[in-house]
Amino acid sequence: MTYKEEYSSSISNPKTYWKNQADKINWIKKPESILSESSGEYSQWYTDGIINTCDLCLDQQVKEGRGDQIALIYDSPVTQTIKKLTYKELLDQVSFFAGALKNIGLNKGDLVIIYMPMIPETMVAMLACARLGAVHSVVFGGFAATELASRIDDAKPKFILTATCGIEGKKIIDYMHIINEALEKSNHQPEQSIIFERDQLKLNNIGPRQIKWIDVLNQGENVPCTPLSSNDPLYILYTSGTTGKPKGVVRDNGGHAVALKFSMEKIYNIKAGEVFWAASDVGWVVGHSYIVYAPLIMGCTTILFEGKPIGTPDAGTFWRIIAEHKVNIFFTAPTAFRAIKKEDPQGSLKENYDCSSLRAIYLAGERTDPATYTWLNELSKLPVVDHWWQTESGYPMIANPYGIEPQPFKAGSASLPVPGFDIQILDEDGVEKKPNEQGAVVIRLPLPPGCLLTIHNNPEYFNKCYLEKYPGYYLSGDGGYKDEDGYIFIMGRMDDIINIAGHRLSTGEMEEIVASHPAVAECAVVGTKCELKGEVPIVLAVLKNGQEITQSDLSKELKIKIREGIGPIATIKSVSIVNQLPKTRSGKILRNVIRSIANKEKFKIPPTILDSAAIEEAEVALSLIDEK
Repeated sequence: MTYKEEYSSSISNPKTYWKNQADKINWIKKPESILSESSGEYSQWYTDGIINTCDLCLDQQVKEGRGDQIALIYDSPVTQTIKKLTYKELLDQVSFFAGALKNIGLNKGDLVIIYMPMIPETMVAMLACARLGAVHSVVFGGFAATELASRIDDAKPKFILTATCGIEGKKIIDYMHIINEALEKSNHQPEQSIIFERDQLKLNNIGPRQIKWIDVLNQGENVPCTPLSSNDPLYILYTSGTTGKPKGVVRDNGGHAVALKFSMEKIYNIKAGEVFWAASDVGWVVGHSYIVYAPLIMGCTTILFEGKPIGTPDAGTFWRIIAEHKVNIFFTAPTAFRAIKKEDPQGSLKENYDCSSLRAIYLAGERTDPATYTWLNELSKLPVVDHWWQTESGYPMIANPYGIEPQPFKAGSASLPVPGFDIQILDEDGVEKKPNEQGAVVIRLPLPPGCLLTIHNNPEYFNKCYLEKYPGYYLSGDGGYKDEDGYIFIMGRMDDIINIAGHRLSTGEMEEIVASHPAVAECAVVGTKCELKGEVPIVLAVLKNGQEITQSDLSKELKIKIREGIGPIATIKSVSIVNQLPKTRSGKILRNVIRSIANKEKFKIPPTILDSAAIEEAEVALSLIDEK
């Protein structure tokens, strides 16, 4: 079946299409109701099915003969540790820890916050919760106490599972200090905090509501999987909300499992027994979907990486892991390769490793600029597949479907809609835009299986945030356009669209042009207020190693490139060269913070900030704009 045929089938007859996909996984009780519209406009999938996600990830894999296959490779350059677990070994650990949690009072429907680093015990904890039917909410390890406290109060967990520390490069992050401060700030108090003691930081004092991980394990026993309704929640994952309060995206069991296996086949084109590596963190949705659940549901080997693309120890770390563990499909964020390109512009470190096992590289998390794509494509000589999705969707919504039929590449586009996602571009009044006209990126309802069920404790916000503006559609919050071939170009959040003298222009498009300059490693373009034009663009640019161009010369050259690429209306106000851009730990550039600094507005330093020094540097650089 061609891509067009398969996509058309998914849109015209979604019940049949997604029944066929549901038949590919092992249900405890197969659903008879495929698509339920009883909940109103926002439909639910497989409501009468019975399933357990841990059963799919581990028990079924062992039953199918994969017990001796490696399920998990833990590669930690920061601790100089490599550890491998077979499916049978991982099943034994998960089943036993689930029994330990059950014996101290964890039951189906209870909620657990997991605040842990990238270690095997974190995956064991997630899968053990799934085995019992307890709902886990993983909070990114190292999140500040205030943010952790807000999640504790919203989730109201029965237990917190944590570790004594995380490791950021060469720095030890004391998790216990953060946990204790968060609990002082939170109104809700969990019954116990269960603490895994790492060699890098020992546990000296045990509080009244704290217990060592090893002491919990001493109460363990193997337990079977708990049968769950398809729509029982698997996890809650908090993501940034426009109100400033984190919003807890609720994920189901059944639709999620179907969607993840579908994505591994249709998008990533990987088979059972092969090695899949997502270089992310389990605190983000990529980690949930493509470090933990999807690879195991598919019967693959997954890699848990505790390190960074550079500095642990150098910019060749990715290539080393790919070669050593014979990775077949690799997935990371564009910012990781921009960092590598900055440290190793010629990609010479790759020559030290045999990466012949690798078939394709997938990028997501933020828009892939053509300059990074071209560099990586030329260096790897492999398909480089940009794709677009969100925490809310749980898996890709736009991608080049290599498991169905590879499509021609178009620079700057994440390619075509994934089957099941009826993506449209609308104007403010809900009218579809013509090809190459920018507007709001929306998805016609019903969303396919695996997307969010609701927002935890806030269904009103769910409706207001996603469904209210365009009835019958899900509002993604991103802006973009379709070309005449149906390729979709995501140009960034709608608030990254700037209005220059009545012209709505995308800062993402400008960033493409800036990033194509041979001296620029990465950049951010935001709009700043202008009495005459409404808004004008400003640029922060990081140079590649070895480049010595002056700020004045770079500014002149970029202004010419922008005018040539977009038109005279897009004249840049200023260009500032900086050593680093303000980013989150997951690699997303904090454009909203940069915009606030440029407009002299108050802003809140997000808890996910990678390095606060980058904000200070941006403040200095942007303070000089009006003096130029």
